[in-house]
Amino acid sequence: MRPGFPGTILFEERKALARQIFQTKSIDKLISESERPDQALKKTLGPVSLTALGIGAVIGSGIFTVIGTAIGGNPATEARWIDSPVVDLILHHGAVAGRPGAGPALAVSLVLVAIVCALTGLCYAELASMIPIAGSAYTYTYATLGELVAWIIGWDLILEYAFSNMSVSVGFAAHVVALLDWMGIPLSPKWLSPAYLPLGLQDLQGRDIYAPGWHTGFNIPAFLIVLLLTVVLVRGIRESARTNNIMVLVKIAAILVFVFFGLSFIHPNNYVPFSPNGWSGVLAGGSIIFFTYIGFDSVSTASEECRNPQKNVPIGILATLIVCSILYIGVAMVLCGLVPWQTVAGDGAPVVNALKRVSLLPGGHSLHWVRLAVLLGAIVGMISSILVFQLGQARVWFAMSRDRLLPSAFSKVHPRYRTPAFATWVAGILVAIPAGLFDVGSLAEMSNIGTLFAFVLVSIGVIVLRVRQPERYRGFRVPFGPVIPFLSVFFCVLLMAGLPTKTWLRFFVWLVVGLFVYVFYSRKRSEFYAAKQGELS
Repeated sequence: MRPGFPGTILFEERKALARQIFQTKSIDKLISESERPDQALKKTLGPVSLTALGIGAVIGSGIFTVIGTAIGGNPATEARWIDSPVVDLILHHGAVAGRPGAGPALAVSLVLVAIVCALTGLCYAELASMIPIAGSAYTYTYATLGELVAWIIGWDLILEYAFSNMSVSVGFAAHVVALLDWMGIPLSPKWLSPAYLPLGLQDLQGRDIYAPGWHTGFNIPAFLIVLLLTVVLVRGIRESARTNNIMVLVKIAAILVFVFFGLSFIHPNNYVPFSPNGWSGVLAGGSIIFFTYIGFDSVSTASEECRNPQKNVPIGILATLIVCSILYIGVAMVLCGLVPWQTVAGDGAPVVNALKRVSLLPGGHSLHWVRLAVLLGAIVGMISSILVFQLGQARVWFAMSRDRLLPSAFSKVHPRYRTPAFATWVAGILVAIPAGLFDVGSLAEMSNIGTLFAFVLVSIGVIVLRVRQPERYRGFRVPFGPVIPFLSVFFCVLLMAGLPTKTWLRFFVWLVVGLFVYVFYSRKRSEFYAAKQGELS
């Protein structure tokens, strides 16, 4: 074909598009752009604050809220393939009734999760020490796998952070209800519970308050807490980090109180059978609680606001994993020993409600005040988690906008507070409204697949950079060559198989929508698109 003919032009455009979507962004350029005065974030965080940010997210969101649905599962009356975990469809060649619970074997699930997180955390630490700027997995992918994959992971992180925070907000509301109950203040559940309740709502005697499905109402506490913390984040990360450090100490104290006092009320019979749903339940339990470990992703997301990221970010990530794994396993074992594992299914406040059940039994009155202490610590924990997740989500929007893949308004920095104020407000509103409508189980399932998918791409990114830029300085280096990144990919995919089929379908729909946004909007705003157009002309 001769130059200038329509066929030649179309061919050249397709070649340009192919080059663009696989174009990676120079690490040096990423770092230099982050240092522009009009888009630079204030560097105030040290290793203690980074570790506290990670712990604040990890043990706040799962240990008080999602641990119940991980232990008890999401039971259903009929077996449907769309509600069945992928691993069950493969192993059993058919559907099962709902998502199986891990039961007391959640302790095994948590060991598996800890191993996977340790492998992935090492990969995060290496990339964070090389690319210490906002954006986390999105930024790492842009530097290693190209623009299209970076867009996909950024779009995925928006989903991941949003649904994570929605589920934590619902858990916060459940704990507010428990506090009002402890104080003897009766309020209508109409404005204290989600509008959608797939398992209905029951009192402690098992009587139905609401039947399964939709009801007229709105979860006002979940809605308000997101908006209040959005205001805190807009005012500045230094203030947010100081607030978070205090809340982390309170919640760790509450967890230790629960474990210490709960040990005396454990019934060994509650551990039998230890693994009621076998490996299917273990994988499903690990998969559903895995999203809470996005906390160390939040550490890397905040690396641009860290004083010495090459040293402090790896410390923050690994310290977060060690502390949180120990606390999770301790709470899981005590909780399953206090009450039958089936009773915590669908409970947004399983730890404090288990204490209430035991305190009403003969000899359990001493737990009445323990319940209050744990309840207050849990509420503080919820607030801490929402704070960290909202911070992480806004930084992803900020990074994508700075790369011109989202509207420029998202990368505008507040003139006084030096925070991405517009991105923070949009993220807050988009989380607050769904948090008032949906239950914790439905929200947690969606956030998990996004977390695991992000971890897979981060692990692959380590391997790619080892091949492409072996000479680049690394403040931290994953040991044993490519073995650990490969193992991280394998185990993350294994845990993804423990999620329901409908979660996979919703995830693919979200990605397809994201691809449309990229093709018809983001691609044409990219700096690489302008460069290719110049080549064509």
